[in-house]
Amino acid sequence: MLGKLARQHDPNVLVGFDRADDAGVYLIAPDQALVQTVDFFTPIVDDPYTFGQIAATNALSDVYAMGGKPLTALALVCFPEKADLEILERILAGGLSKMIEAGCTVIGGHSIRDEETKFGYSVTGVVHPKKILANAGAKLGDSLLFTKAIGTGVISTAIKRGKAEAAWVDAAVRSMTTLNKRAAEVIADGDFRVNAMTDVTGFGLIGHARELVLASDVSIRISAGKVPLLEGALECVRAGYVPAGLKNNREFAECLVEYDQGVPEDVRALLFDPQTAGGLLISTPDGQRLRAALGDAGVATSEIGEVIANSKPRIRVMR
Repeated sequence: MLGKLARQHDPNVLVGFDRADDAGVYLIAPDQALVQTVDFFTPIVDDPYTFGQIAATNALSDVYAMGGKPLTALALVCFPEKADLEILERILAGGLSKMIEAGCTVIGGHSIRDEETKFGYSVTGVVHPKKILANAGAKLGDSLLFTKAIGTGVISTAIKRGKAEAAWVDAAVRSMTTLNKRAAEVIADGDFRVNAMTDVTGFGLIGHARELVLASDVSIRISAGKVPLLEGALECVRAGYVPAGLKNNREFAECLVEYDQGVPEDVRALLFDPQTAGGLLISTPDGQRLRAALGDAGVATSEIGEVIANSKPRIRVMR
C-alpha cells in the first residue's frame, strides 16, 4: 500500500520506508540523525509482565539494527474496557524494565479501548550519519553472522494451543527478552567493518535475507545446518504448530530460494518462521574477528553463510 502513496522528497531523509529497512533515519545535524521506529502486537505469552518485556525488546531492536542508540519511547496501548487494570499495570511494568535496561526513557504514550489487548512502543534513537547500518551494502565475500536462534513463531503458536513444553517456553522467552544492545555496542565500539545489518523479525530469516540481497544487489548462500534453532522448534513444526505468518512469508519469499538436496522440510519451514525480538543478521568481511568479539561479550553468534555475486538463485540454502 505504501508504494501507492505519493512520495515526499526531503533531503534529510537518509533512510525511508521505500527501502524496506528496519527504521527510518532523519538527519538533524551534520553529525547526528534520528532513528525512528514503531512496533506493537497482541500477547504471545500468558504472563503480562513477560509480554511487556517482549514488546519492549522487539521495539528497541530496530534501533539497534540501524547502528543506533535508543533515547526515548512512547507506549502504545490497546486494552479492553472491562479487563483487569492490574494486568495492564504488569504489562507496562514489564516494558519499562526493558526500557530501563536499554537506557531508553519512556516519556509518554497513548491508549485506546479495544476488544483485544495490544502493546508496544514508538522508539526514537540517534546515530551518526556515517555509521548507519542499513540492509543495503552487503558485499561479495562477506560472512553472514547471526545472533540468537530461530523458532519463536512456532513455539508461540504451541503456547496458544496449550501444547508447549516448559523448556520450549523458557528458551523462547529468554530469546525474546534479550536485548540486542550488547551486540550493537560491540559493533559500534569496535574496529569491525560491517557492510549491512538487519534484525530478523516478522518476515523470518529468509524474508529479511531477501531484503538484504535485493537492497545490496547480491546473492547469498545459507548453510541450514549452521542456523541455530530454539529448543522445541523442530518438534513444533512436526506437530503442525505453524503460524499463518510462516505460511505467508514462505508464499512471498520462497520464489527467490533454491535448496540443496538433503535440507529437511521442517528446517526449510523454520527459515520462514516469523520471529519476535529476533537476532541480528550481519554482513561483514571481518566475520571471524567480530564473531570472537561478540562471543567474548556473551553474545552467542553463528556464521550461517556468505555473500556471493548477484546470480540465480538469489538465496541458496545448503545442508
